[in-house]
Amino acid sequence: MSDQIQPAERLLNLVIALVNTAGRMTKEQIRSTVAGYSDATSDDAFERMFERDKDALRDLGIPILTVAGGGHSDDVGYRVDQEAYALPPVELTAAELGVLSLAVQFWQDKSLRTDATRALTKLRGLANAPAGTDLVAGLAPRVRAAGDAFGPLLDAVQARQAVMFTYRAASTGDVRDRTVEPWRLLARGGGWYVVGRDRDRDAPRSFRLSRIQGRVRTVGDLGSYEIPADLDAAAVVGDRHREPVRVATLALRPERASALRSRAVPADDTAPSDAAALSDVDLGDPRHARALVDRDVVRVPFTGTADLADEIAGYADAVVVLEPSDLRDAVLRRLRAAAALDAEPTARSDRG
Repeated sequence: MSDQIQPAERLLNLVIALVNTAGRMTKEQIRSTVAGYSDATSDDAFERMFERDKDALRDLGIPILTVAGGGHSDDVGYRVDQEAYALPPVELTAAELGVLSLAVQFWQDKSLRTDATRALTKLRGLANAPAGTDLVAGLAPRVRAAGDAFGPLLDAVQARQAVMFTYRAASTGDVRDRTVEPWRLLARGGGWYVVGRDRDRDAPRSFRLSRIQGRVRTVGDLGSYEIPADLDAAAVVGDRHREPVRVATLALRPERASALRSRAVPADDTAPSDAAALSDVDLGDPRHARALVDRDVVRVPFTGTADLADEIAGYADAVVVLEPSDLRDAVLRRLRAAAALDAEPTARSDRG
């Protein structure tokens, strides 16, 4: 005897049947052809099951029509109103498509990369406008792949089930097994972290997924703990790796680098510790004068030099770094490396 079909699967089967029927389906046809309804032990049981499912689908917004039989037939049938059920055409602006592209880049690990890329390819085929590269230039996500631990930990968070894994501590290099009640997964500082209660220490702790060695194993029962309602996962991870806030002085081409412009602050809004750095920017310097022709000068707070250099390099010549010098040097290194990569195929073809 086959296993009984679950109600959710039966509902889906009914939707598929009513969407694909050429005209209408009678109750007898539904009972004999739609998987799940043969489980009804009597006519009354089938009637109750079908009416309950029909009402549930209508409550979900699926337009099920009642269609009277032709001629003198009193036998009614059912179908889904295709026009009301169909979604409107997808129309994406260049900016919206650019944001979706960033979301796809975010999921770089093998667990979701293929599905996300396929979805984006389909959306690009429906878009009315080409993606605007400058709208999202420099905004590529800086989160590394989560690795094999991400999936099991995400499942454990949703199931509220404890896990055990082998972990290498960053400070000491010690490798030991940890038993954790996972509360949240979050991306921070370029990597993924799981935040939860460390049972051995009986305290909240955070663990970077890239330092988990081997397989993540579940322990105990489902729903064995509660996630704190006032949980601040970012606070648990902490700011111990955060660099001091600095201010970059940038020269931007008009109507370019909107992401940098949105974070710009007036000079008088900078922290006192940044005042000396700002006073060092001599806008009358000949080197700066050339860069300022037809450009807007903005001041953008930042913490990570490498992260901001990556972002600025994405804008190419639309952004010039005036100060600080270490940020300017970092951007130049990236641009020179990109130029060298672009020149390599030409050099190889010339030799051939």
